[in-house]
Amino acid sequence: MARSCQVCGKGFSVGNQVTIRGKAKYLGGVGTKVTGITRRKFKPNLQRLRVTVGNGTNTTVLACTQCIKSGHVTKLVKRKPFHLPKVEKAKPAAEEAVPSGPRARP
Repeated sequence: MARSCQVCGKGFSVGNQVTIRGKAKYLGGVGTKVTGITRRKFKPNLQRLRVTVGNGTNTTVLACTQCIKSGHVTKLVKRKPFHLPKVEKAKPAAEEAVPSGPRARP
């Protein structure tokens, strides 16, 4: 079963896992040695998410995180985001005269 991004088609790529032993010379060692090379797969970061397709229907797809971040897929909105109702600002009442300066002590 090939697991790849259903939006961009990104799949796994292959490379090597290099095992190293020893201490680097600049750290006071005699140098590092390669003790093993093994083939490995670099897998894309696939996420299963529900998206809205063109005609308004919802479906589940496997999409890589780069497609999600770049906005190539539109996530399903389960409900509208909460908005505060707009409130009219009341006009300020006549400001009371407040004496400025130090308070007089009796």
